[in-house]
Amino acid sequence: MKLGIDTGGTFTDFILQTSDGFKTYKVASSPEDPSIAILKGLRHFFSDPSSDELFTLPPDLEIIHGTTVGTNAFIERKGAKTLLLTTKGFEDILFIGRQNRKFLYDLNLKRSPVIISRSLVVGITERINAEGEVEKSIDTGIGAELHQFCKDNAIESAAVCFLHSYLNPDHENEISSELCKLSLPVTLSSQLLPEFREYERVSTTLINAYLAPVISSYINRLVYQLRKNSLYIQQSNGGILPAEGIADRAVHTILSGPAGGVHGAFRLAREMGIEKIITFDMGGTSTDVSLCDKAPTLTRDYTLDDYPIRIQVMDIHTVGAGGGSIASIDAGGLLHVGPESAGADPGPVCYGTGDRLTVTDANLFLGRLLPDKFLGGEMVLHPDKVQDKMQDFARSLDIPPVEAAMGIIRIVNIGMVKAIRAVSLERGYDPKEFVLFSFGGASGLHCCELAVELGISKIIIPARAGILSAQGMVMSEPALDASRALFLSGDGISHKVLKPAFAALEKQLAGQLYHLCAGGVSESDCFLDLRYQGQSYEISISYEDDFEELFHKAHEHHFGYQLPDIPLELVSIRCTVKMKKTACQLPRQEKKQQDYIHQEEGRADICFQHGVESVPVYQRSKLSPGVVMQGPALIIDNYTTIFVPIHFQMTIDSLLNIILKRTLAL
Repeated sequence: MKLGIDTGGTFTDFILQTSDGFKTYKVASSPEDPSIAILKGLRHFFSDPSSDELFTLPPDLEIIHGTTVGTNAFIERKGAKTLLLTTKGFEDILFIGRQNRKFLYDLNLKRSPVIISRSLVVGITERINAEGEVEKSIDTGIGAELHQFCKDNAIESAAVCFLHSYLNPDHENEISSELCKLSLPVTLSSQLLPEFREYERVSTTLINAYLAPVISSYINRLVYQLRKNSLYIQQSNGGILPAEGIADRAVHTILSGPAGGVHGAFRLAREMGIEKIITFDMGGTSTDVSLCDKAPTLTRDYTLDDYPIRIQVMDIHTVGAGGGSIASIDAGGLLHVGPESAGADPGPVCYGTGDRLTVTDANLFLGRLLPDKFLGGEMVLHPDKVQDKMQDFARSLDIPPVEAAMGIIRIVNIGMVKAIRAVSLERGYDPKEFVLFSFGGASGLHCCELAVELGISKIIIPARAGILSAQGMVMSEPALDASRALFLSGDGISHKVLKPAFAALEKQLAGQLYHLCAGGVSESDCFLDLRYQGQSYEISISYEDDFEELFHKAHEHHFGYQLPDIPLELVSIRCTVKMKKTACQLPRQEKKQQDYIHQEEGRADICFQHGVESVPVYQRSKLSPGVVMQGPALIIDNYTTIFVPIHFQMTIDSLLNIILKRTLAL
């Protein structure tokens, strides 16, 4: 038995896989303590019939959890009080950063809040040169000074990042042994990210140390509540890791939830024989998009709140556009939507507790949501409250209420279209060649309009679209990745050198993974970070026999040209080791002869540009494989509602996915 749990900003999703198939559940998130919502879900599946409070978990239950605890703690700057130790003279690296500026001419630019104050950065007199040789040893009395500093400043965690420690970690290890005497969690750059580029290494190491106590505290509470059941945490690279090993890799949980969604969509696409997909995950708080061309796209250039995190993560572009995104009017009378969200509390106006209009309210006002069918009828919406608020809001804009609601939808759609273009057109991919995989609670109301704007002709809405991120977690496999600096150039980049280097890295990772997962069969993926001689930045490619040709082609794809006569430079090697698990089988249904097209659940009055039109409403659970119907229509699912415009045709496949195809050119 496997239970996937995806904690989002608005809802917490559950999917339970047993030998009988899947069971799903969704509950409002509890931002103050995510475990409250998790325990509510566990009670739903495993409660004792004689008690509303007690529940017993099956001993063979394996739980996979995607958490936003680390991300939220960083954005809100609620991490641990962290000490950063670096080489004397380099204390300001974190605050100087790079010379790149997003808004070069903005005179009112506000920098992102600092992670720690400058007073918590301490320079240590030591030096290792660029060849890894010790030029200046650490003073013998440094231990006592550090102990006193940590006590005086109530330090809760420590990050150590010395110059060139990726070549020689001795000084970092020496400092770590002193700090461990204080029982402090310590993050060493030579272990977390043994690569060059000081700013990125300092930032990544510090963020890991900053989040480690927060993640550790949360996971320990959860493990205690789950007793002896296996708990895995979803990582940002698409793999999972046992909970006891995640505290040392806290930074790897930054994209925990969204990574599960991309992985779930990719696995489903592969089972359907589709190689090129764009994932569109629209929830209550944000929208996450990613591109998969035969495999999920990974990146090591991710930034969180303007701070670089140089680890391997799913290449996911996130925008503050969700069902709970708040509509507002600025001082100039212009309409804005997001990035602020109403979240789960107070939520949209239609929930009955919110007082600011959101995208969900606009959809309800336009008739795209049915008040008594939301969340499978478990949550009743309040259209009367939305009606009053929309009237007041439209009056402020001096336009009709319907036009105001449509304006909210158009603006949020524009933001999501820009996000999809950022992962496709801006990186050399034509979205017209891809299938749009639409999932998340709010995506079904917007996916068709986005597809029209992008020229995409086919949309897949998975059978369990509202909880696909949790489903992706159930399908994930344990994985560890690591890198190592290796500087080679020209003819020196040979298989004779690379094979033993990769073998050592694979052995190290496989040993760690075997220890955490108690054995298993593993497989490895190896990568090279290459560039042309004289370039400043590199491209990551798979390590294969023809890696040089692969690099030239990748360079041409990214930049439009290649330089086959210029020698290559290697700066680092990377490896990912995965533990193979039994593949999760998705339920299928054979086509039936009955025609369900005329089994309407009712009619809904939906506002269009040309006026109000009555459209048929169908229950998704009653639509069998083989059904074909033409829009407009409204499809009601337990955790999502799908709006099918007039120029789209809908079919159901054997996996119970909804397939939408454009039938008219606009």
